[in-house]
This record gives sequence, C-alpha cells and structure tokens, in this order.
Amino acid sequence: MNAAKPARTVAASAIDNHVYKVFPNDLNSHETVFGGLIMAKCDRLALVVAERHSGHVCVTAAVDSIHFRAPAKGGDTLLFNLSLNRAWGSSMEIGAKVLAENSYTGETRHILSAFFTFVALDEDHRPVEVNEVLPETAEQQQRYRDAEVRRQGRLATREKLAAAKP
Repeated sequence: MNAAKPARTVAASAIDNHVYKVFPNDLNSHETVFGGLIMAKCDRLALVVAERHSGHVCVTAAVDSIHFRAPAKGGDTLLFNLSLNRAWGSSMEIGAKVLAENSYTGETRHILSAFFTFVALDEDHRPVEVNEVLPETAEQQQRYRDAEVRRQGRLATREKLAAAKP
C-alpha cells in the first residue's frame, strides 16, 4: 500500500444508477440500442470514477470483456453502475454494469458488463501513483480479487505478443 496516499473506499468514487432514457435516434437497424452508444457512455462514466478516485486527469488504457448480455430497446431507461475494482500504481480497473429498465413496470434486465483500465497522469502527462482502493463489502472484495486475475491475464497477453514479434 502506498503510505503517501491513503486508501479510499469504493463508494467514494462509484456511480450508481446513472439514468439515460432511450429515444428512437439511439436505435440501430434492428430497433435495439446501438452498442457503441452504450460503450461510449460507459467509457465517459468510468473516467469520472477514475478521476474521482485518483484526483488526476486519467486516460483509458484498455477495455476488457465487453459482454452484451441482452438488447435494450426503444423506450427503455438505461441504468449505469460503475465502481473501482482495484488500483495498481498508476492504473485502475473500473467495472461497469448496465441495466435496462421498463419505466412503467420497474422490471430490469442486465444488458452489459465491461471492465475499463485507466491510467492517472500528472501535469507533465506522465503516469502518477494513485490511492489504493478499500473494498468494504463481500461483493467489492470479490471484484477486488477478480480484478487481479484479469490484470495478470492482460500482462501475460502483452508478454506473449511482445515475444512473438520478429
């Protein structure tokens, strides 16, 4: 743990139920929400989580495991939930979960899960150390552990690709 930067709780930077109402201009030719719109909103909201946590300008370094689980349709209300899973040095993993809600019945469907890696930058645009994250609930602790597994996978892939270059 970085002694100069105290750990911060997950709740301190999380975004819960950010609302986006789906209108006809948000739909693709299949009459479902354009996936790129959801991905862009997730990236922007994940940036807010990263900057709240780190107190620095942040940039997207990687996007992992975007899983579209179900379509969202016209008239749905999208609920975006994002939180910091883990921090390492200058990088942070933010998890995103998006639900589609029927505003009339209250029924929700889990439509997307994704993981974003952000890097915090100093005034000279160089990576800067960020606060550790303090997972408090059992779910946050599980996401904290799972984030390390994903990170090791990213690092192993990077090494294999570097070794495969002529």
